[in-house]
Amino acid sequence: MENRRDFLRKLSLATAGSMLSVNAMSAASYRKIVGANDRVRVACVGYSDRFRASHVPPFKALAKEMNFEMVAVSDIWKRRREEGKAFLEKQLGGTIKDYRNNDELYDSKSVDAVFISTADFQHAIHTIDAVKAGCDTYTEKPLAETMEDARAVLKAVKQSGKIVQIGSQRRSGANYHAAEEFIKSGKFGPITMVELMWNVNQPGRWRRPALVAQCKEEDLDWKRYLLNRPHEAFDPRKYLEYRLFWPYSSGIPGQWMSHQIDTVHWFSGLPHPRSAVANGGIYQWKDGRKNADTLTVVFDYGPLNDPTTGFQVSFASRFSNSAGGTKEIYYSNGGELNLDTNNISPTGGLTAREAAEMNMQANLLASGKLEGPRVETGANTGGDPLTFNHIKNWMECVRSRKTPNAPIEAGYQHSIATIMSNAAYRTGLRVTFDEKNQEVMAGTKVFKY
Repeated sequence: MENRRDFLRKLSLATAGSMLSVNAMSAASYRKIVGANDRVRVACVGYSDRFRASHVPPFKALAKEMNFEMVAVSDIWKRRREEGKAFLEKQLGGTIKDYRNNDELYDSKSVDAVFISTADFQHAIHTIDAVKAGCDTYTEKPLAETMEDARAVLKAVKQSGKIVQIGSQRRSGANYHAAEEFIKSGKFGPITMVELMWNVNQPGRWRRPALVAQCKEEDLDWKRYLLNRPHEAFDPRKYLEYRLFWPYSSGIPGQWMSHQIDTVHWFSGLPHPRSAVANGGIYQWKDGRKNADTLTVVFDYGPLNDPTTGFQVSFASRFSNSAGGTKEIYYSNGGELNLDTNNISPTGGLTAREAAEMNMQANLLASGKLEGPRVETGANTGGDPLTFNHIKNWMECVRSRKTPNAPIEAGYQHSIATIMSNAAYRTGLRVTFDEKNQEVMAGTKVFKY
């Protein structure tokens, strides 16, 4: 019987080999896929920093071999339209058509797929528009910031049959796949606790003061920007610095926690938390923001029909001090699986002697290593290999029509957790999830805004 070290070594080699084989797929391989000789026409919906830095480089490297072509950019701000057109033509060649909004883009019948990297609260609605127009999408996270939007986008995507990849790039990381397989093999033992952390000290993170000063209402479609959010007067900060303002973004939960909590659902097979409580506030950056700069959320996870078993997940984030950095650590009674260091170890676990004294069987772990690169968590993720693999996976699935690594269900599930954490912070109440009605409940009331 193979030992744990051999298992890990084989798993790491297999996972790394599968990633290498994907990256090594030749043009001939793609020609064997039905429809591979038809060029896939792609548009950018929302010319953002994320799109420019992280989406374009992988697309540029892969487009020729996979017969994809960037043909258009849609943005409601005149400045961004012009910048996007100029940048894409310089980087990718060809002619890029610019559209004032998505209605004009889809009415043109000129695109087959889109990258969606608009404001957080817009992702779900823009994905609905895209799939109804017959387009596949690469949709950045968070998928949705309200359950109304989450339910609507899940339904629309499932009915459309379109390929939707959620921008949770950990799902295309070799180390994360190795961790998932190791946990699900049973060798780690039942999860007892997960500690998640994401700390930075970047005063300018999510701030765009220079652009805010240049953003004029006459140059953009403010009404179209608001979509289904309550009407209010034009505010360039809420357009360009939306991550600081609810209900345009939940801030820390939607931007950062959504990545890490997604691995909890993936590794455990559980669809959402059973409950959440939260505390935090605006302790450092008194700049008019409405979203917390410091937040701690504690979740209870486990079988929905058995409250006697489960585990706790804690998430903590602060903008005022970067000590601790980012952490994703899974604990069992036998030790820990650390996705920050890619190490599996018996740290803190029950020893054989202790188990013998207790006359119980212990899940004993030996030290091992998960192969694969660490995920990039800085402001500029342009060189992130996980994002490269994730975009490649999406492009392959557009061709093959296979389910991508981060399908719509993954986005729906992380949205539930994100909305629960936001509800707990804003109401101060213990939050649960109404499974029957698919609603987040703050106390006895449905959470909306």
